[in-house]
Amino acid sequence: MLDAARDVFLTHGFSAATTDMIQQAAGVSKATVYAHYPTKEALFAAVIERQCAMHMDALRAGRSMSGGIRAVLADLANAYLDFGLAPSGLALFRVAAAEAIRFPELARTFYEKGPKVYCTIVAEHLERAVQAKELDLGAMTAKEASAVFFSLVRGHIQLQSLLLSDRPPTAAQRKRWANLALETFFKAFGPR
Repeated sequence: MLDAARDVFLTHGFSAATTDMIQQAAGVSKATVYAHYPTKEALFAAVIERQCAMHMDALRAGRSMSGGIRAVLADLANAYLDFGLAPSGLALFRVAAAEAIRFPELARTFYEKGPKVYCTIVAEHLERAVQAKELDLGAMTAKEASAVFFSLVRGHIQLQSLLLSDRPPTAAQRKRWANLALETFFKAFGPR
């Protein structure tokens, strides 16, 4: 049911999606949908939480996170771009952003289960790197530096992907962007 709901929401957007569409796509009755999720908002929140959890679990488990901070941040940058610029990642972002004014809790769920968790993971690695003298954040906290890193990684390439969907970046372009973000970050925060 969540797979069907994801597909319907990401294809039609939250407002245009109906529970009839979702129950038909899932092959279940409307009563079954409402037995699990009392409102369309609750169903969409479950879709957001599931999509973000799948990405964050893969981020934690699928990456060795060994080596120096540069290797770890390269893995984290590339992982974000692989997910965030994938059609489903862009669609999820678009839907969450489009509904943020009408349904702020849905946007908050997306932020707290996605970007905020990503930045927390980055901040944990940054704290260890500062202790190991691999980075010098100056007066900036690891949490603040993780937000700067996230902004560098997603920056222009995500904006371009959101607005120019007919020209998705290639794997080589994503890798190049990740490397540019890393170089910029290390010029600012590399060891002095």
